[in-house]
Amino acid sequence: MNVPKPKIRSQLRRKLGKEFYIIKRKWDWMKKSQSFAKTQILELLPEVVFSHKSFLLRPLKDVDMQLQINKITNLELANERISKIVIPPGKTFSFWYLVGKPSSAKGYLPGLILNQGRIESGVGGGLCQLGNLLFWMIMHSPLEVTERYRHGFDVFPDVNRKIPFGAGATLAYNYIDFQFKNTTDITFQLELYLTKEYLNGNLRADKPLQYNYELIEADHLIKHQSWGGYTRHNRLVKKVIDKENNELVEEDVKIENNAIMMYEPFLED
Repeated sequence: MNVPKPKIRSQLRRKLGKEFYIIKRKWDWMKKSQSFAKTQILELLPEVVFSHKSFLLRPLKDVDMQLQINKITNLELANERISKIVIPPGKTFSFWYLVGKPSSAKGYLPGLILNQGRIESGVGGGLCQLGNLLFWMIMHSPLEVTERYRHGFDVFPDVNRKIPFGAGATLAYNYIDFQFKNTTDITFQLELYLTKEYLNGNLRADKPLQYNYELIEADHLIKHQSWGGYTRHNRLVKKVIDKENNELVEEDVKIENNAIMMYEPFLED
């Protein structure tokens, strides 16, 4: 598991590359517009497949707390476009297709973003928390993740981490997207809302599921690389369990994570 030392691209190259991929994505949307889930229905589907929540405000070393406070506004705006969206059989959910570009004109505020492992401020920052929550819920269902990215850097230590390292989905408008497809005969629905402390999510369905789904960590490893830095590795294994007899039906490695650590491991408290 050797990982090369990260290359620092020039600002011009990053800007031009970003614009190219944004235009490419928009063209792709035009060609495939009929395949995306677009409809929000106020009435909630009856079956709760999986629920999850995550803390809104988490004190982080050397990070302005105002960026996290602003994040709450950003999450509320994005939730308005996604919550209660239905994903019928054959349709694909795309985060950015539904949310659109997060701009100050739409009310988005500066929040925390990660740029090549560095913490920065950017309009619409903090939406990765929503991407993480969606990924975790979808992986506990039969829905098929078709596009998912994760930061190549592990920026923060595991303080109060409730889920395995690497079990999330990073986002950047619009070329770094989170997408999943409904390949079943069941209609699903996302329900998202904020309380005082948490971002909350429920994945719902129009009928009960035959199986339960689990996502577990395997082969976790921290390695000292030859160029001096540390890297972190693991695999995320998805288990499918028959509800009726509680028997394991399928077990498959879905994700392999390899990230450069931005903090010193093995330090005692």
